[in-house]
Amino acid sequence: MGAELEALEERLGYRFRDKELLRRALTHKSHTYETGGEVCLARASNEQLEFLGDAVLGLAVSDALVARLPELNEGTLSKLKAGFVNALHLCAVARELGLGEFLLLGRGEELSGGREKRALLADALEAVIAAIYLDGGYEAAKQFVLTRVTGDLEGLPDAEDNGIKDYKGELQEYAQSAGLPQPRYRLAGSQGPEHAKVFRVEVRIGDAWSAAGEGTSKKIAGQAAARALLERLRRGGESPSSG
Repeated sequence: MGAELEALEERLGYRFRDKELLRRALTHKSHTYETGGEVCLARASNEQLEFLGDAVLGLAVSDALVARLPELNEGTLSKLKAGFVNALHLCAVARELGLGEFLLLGRGEELSGGREKRALLADALEAVIAAIYLDGGYEAAKQFVLTRVTGDLEGLPDAEDNGIKDYKGELQEYAQSAGLPQPRYRLAGSQGPEHAKVFRVEVRIGDAWSAAGEGTSKKIAGQAAARALLERLRRGGESPSSG
């Protein structure tokens, strides 16, 4: 797997001194169970690295947010942080890196589509962050997070914007100005364990317009849905003057 690890290192933008750390970060417990005999699953798989990576990720994002937006309060910073550390975003980052193709999976997990599972990909990314931390220290891990996970925080609102945009309120005002029915929201479902649940909310205006959004809370999912529908309305030319 040496050549494959080198290819992944190119994508990560980080060279490991201890390649075994990277290999472990990519090893799902299903693979360890099938090939490791009596070894400790937690230590031979990426489970413990995932635990550590979650903490390193949270610290790196918090560190960067406080430096970038020193005037924001704790509540707003927490909301911004949640957008970077939730499973949905981490899975998207892992897919951009092509992390799934490098995972070491057991046969059953392989056959059930494990390389595309959101939880496995998010967990593997956290494990990779931990591996970088153990191999190169906090600054190396933070640099990876800023480069790959947060995008160096470009595009974040300024502190005076209070950190969060109210897309639900904007959509309601837009619909009223356009002479459209008021938006209706409904919870369409949720998935994931209780400590990392992802909610899906759908919003509809009349019978013609609808969109959906996901997030780590119903409120965040509702805002995401409102933003998606607002963008769709504008692309479709449903302007306030057309009502």
